[in-house]
Amino acid sequence: MAKGASISGFPEWLPSERVVEQRVIDTLRSVFELNGFIGIETRAVEQGSSLLKKGETSKEIYLLSRLQEVGHESDTPIEDRLGLHFDLTVPLSRYVVEHSGDLAFPFKRWQIQKVWRGERPQEGRFREFVQADIDVIGNGDLPDHYEVELPLVMVSALERLREFGLPKATVHANNRKLSEGFYRGLGLTDIEGVLREIDKLDKIGADEVARLLVEGCGANEHQAFACLELAELTAADGAELAEKFDALCAKHAITTDSDAYALARQGLDTLAMIVDEAARIRPGSVIADLKIARGLDYYTGSVYETFLDGAAALGSICSGGRYDNLASQGSRKYPGVGLSIGLSRLVSYMLHTAGAHANRVSPASVLVAVWNEADRSACNVIANQLRARGIAADVAPTAAKLGKQIKYADKLGIPYVWFPADAAEDGAGDEVKNIVTGDQQAADARSWEPDTVYARQTVTVEA
Repeated sequence: MAKGASISGFPEWLPSERVVEQRVIDTLRSVFELNGFIGIETRAVEQGSSLLKKGETSKEIYLLSRLQEVGHESDTPIEDRLGLHFDLTVPLSRYVVEHSGDLAFPFKRWQIQKVWRGERPQEGRFREFVQADIDVIGNGDLPDHYEVELPLVMVSALERLREFGLPKATVHANNRKLSEGFYRGLGLTDIEGVLREIDKLDKIGADEVARLLVEGCGANEHQAFACLELAELTAADGAELAEKFDALCAKHAITTDSDAYALARQGLDTLAMIVDEAARIRPGSVIADLKIARGLDYYTGSVYETFLDGAAALGSICSGGRYDNLASQGSRKYPGVGLSIGLSRLVSYMLHTAGAHANRVSPASVLVAVWNEADRSACNVIANQLRARGIAADVAPTAAKLGKQIKYADKLGIPYVWFPADAAEDGAGDEVKNIVTGDQQAADARSWEPDTVYARQTVTVEA
C-alpha cells in the first residue's frame, strides 16, 4: 500500500504492536477457558433483518455488494441484504438457535473476533475492531447466579492485564427492573426515553438531562429531579443499597405495596445479590451505580459498565447485561447474560497511554548465522534441532558479513546469534552469542538452553 493511504477507522498494528495485541488475546482466552467457557467463531456476515433487530441504523451497517450488482443495491430492502456483523451478540443469537440441538445448556461461550461498525472514527474508536465476548445462554431459563459469575470472570481477566499497564478495573452495575419500577412509581410512562436521557449524564450534565426529561419524556420538574437523585445513588453492599433506595422511595411517595415498588424491589434484590456475592470473592470489584443506563432499553435485568482507575476519558471498556429475549425458537426462549470488551480500544490505550511494548519483534530467540550459501543446509539442520526442542529459531536471510547479520538480529530483537562450526577450522565447534550481554560460549543444538530471561517474546511496560 502506498504511503499515506491509510483509511480512517481501520487500524493496522506494527509487528511490535501486534505482539501486544496477541498477548492480550492469549491472556483473555486463558482466563475464559479457566472458567469453563467454550470458544466459538461465527461467520462475518449476517442477514440485514438480523442486524437491524438490535436497534442499529442502516447507516452503521456495512452492507455487501458484488461488482455486478453495483447500481442495483437500492432495489433490495436492507432487511434482505447481507451485512458485516457490528457486534458478536447478533451472530450468537442466530448460532444458538441454529445449533440448539447440538449444544449443552447453559451454553458458556467465549468469542474473540473482528466486527465492523460504520460510526465516526475518533481516538480509541474504530470502524473495524476486535471484540472479546463471554456469554452464558440458557434454554428456557437461566439462574441469577450467572449475573455474578460473568462480571467476576471479566474482572479476573482485566486483573491479569494489569501486567501490561492496565489500571485497576471496577464493574458498575444497575438493573432494568429497579430503574423502571422507580420511574413508574413516579408516574412516568416513557421508560425507554427516560433511560436514554439518563445515559447522557456524563456527557451533558444534570441540568441538560433534566431539561430533556421535561421536554421529551413528559416529566415535570419534580419527577426529573427524582430521576437524577436515583442516578446519583451508589452502594458498595446490598444493605447500603436497600437503605438508600427505600429512603428515596419514601421521599417521593412510592409506597412499598405498589406494583411499581414490587418491580423495583425485584431488580434491587438481584443487584444487591450481585454486589454482595462479588464482594465475597473480589472485594470492591463490583459496585451498584444507578446512573448506569446504557443498554437498559433492551437489557431486561442487570446491566454492567466497567471503568479503569484514573482513565475517566476512556469511558467504559467492558459492558453487557442480562437479556431474557436473546433468541427464541417458537415458544422456546434462550435467555442470556454477557459482557463484551472492545479489545482494539483497550490495546490502543495500552500502547499509547500505558506504554506497553514487546521486548522484541520476532518470536525467534535465536538467529543461526550463515557463513556462506553453500552451508545453508547445515544451518537449517541446526535451526530445526533447536525448534524440535521448543526453541524458536530463524536462519539469517543471506550470507552477508557477520556484523550485518548481527545487526539484523538486533533490529528484530533476537537475543542470540548462533555461529555454526567453521569447517575450515579443525576441531572447532558451534558457539552462541547473547548480543544483549555480549556473552559467548560453546554450544550444541541438541542440548543448549537459552537463559529464561531471553527465551521468549514478552510484553513490558515503561516505568
